[in-house]
Amino acid sequence: MKPQKSQNSSESTPKGKKSFVIRIEESTYKLLEKWANDEFRSVNGQIEYLLHQSLVESGRKKKE
Repeated sequence: MKPQKSQNSSESTPKGKKSFVIRIEESTYKLLEKWANDEFRSVNGQIEYLLHQSLVESGRKKKE
């Protein structure tokens, strides 16, 4: 039997991005999924967008 490649391998992760697991309640995920679809993003893209916005608003990251 062939060993499976890890989903966290550098081959599948875009350069400069860190892959990690997040656990959230199913109801929260469903709300995020709907919101992401409304804005034509993936759930992952929506989470990245929201985190970026929060970092800028808190002054922890400069606006790009």
